[in-house]
Amino acid sequence: MSRSRPDKRKRRPATVLGRAGRNPHENRGAVNPPVYHASTILFRDTADLRTRGPNRLDDVVYGRFGTPTTFAFEEAMADAEGGARSVAVGSGKTAVAVALSSFLAAGDHLLMVDSAYGPTRGLAGGWLARFGVETTFYDPCIGAGIAGQIRDNTRVVFLESPGSHTFEVQDVPGIAAAAHARDCTVILDNTWASPLFFRPFEHGVDVSIQSATKYVSGHSDVMLGAVTTTEETHVVVRKTAQALGATVGPDDLYLGLRGLRTLDVRLRRHMETGLALGDYVGKCRTLDSFGTLL
Repeated sequence: MSRSRPDKRKRRPATVLGRAGRNPHENRGAVNPPVYHASTILFRDTADLRTRGPNRLDDVVYGRFGTPTTFAFEEAMADAEGGARSVAVGSGKTAVAVALSSFLAAGDHLLMVDSAYGPTRGLAGGWLARFGVETTFYDPCIGAGIAGQIRDNTRVVFLESPGSHTFEVQDVPGIAAAAHARDCTVILDNTWASPLFFRPFEHGVDVSIQSATKYVSGHSDVMLGAVTTTEETHVVVRKTAQALGATVGPDDLYLGLRGLRTLDVRLRRHMETGLALGDYVGKCRTLDSFGTLL
């Protein structure tokens, strides 16, 4: 069942953020989706069990596989990023691990941007290496030149734009085109740009990661991640998350949804303040006689 809403793509990002994942008519008029605390799910009869059973990847069959609260957050994230589907997980690092392990196996080669988040690099050099995946770190500014580093066994090209700490902005369309020409899956960590300032699926990305712990939740009180996909990449990501038991509690999902509503207001203020501070520092910095920045 597709949760994408083509008409929502025509709305302003702030409007999408304010409305995505809400369905008051299914919740007796409640504006926000209720918080479902559930593990065991009862079925009306065996026919209902067979219809909605464990083979359904996005139905309420057991709490670990998702509840209406889960699906509301996932629908909201998919709409916000412009993807087809999304999978909620317990942290940004979990989102990276689920995305990478969905498309890599022993003997495969991974191209990872050299400016990636530290724990992401750790996954490549540690956990993935243990399972026989080789990683090459590439220059974030390489653009379409990435084609020269793609091998016959390269399966994934991983981007992070802007990059952690050094904040290089990558040529996402150029890299995606080169990767797709060699049948590689393009995964982007979109956390720093956020769904507000970069729509990854409009630029050739196959899978987008959000550490929703950060900007999406916005209040330093939630651990949360999301892996947003195209229709073609969704099933393998969903199955990997379920196989790893990568689940999220309903209260954190609710807080993630609440944070998403104010993402536009918060990040625009972040941007204005950052530009003002940068301008202030640029005007005020002077050097003393020893060359020390004052």
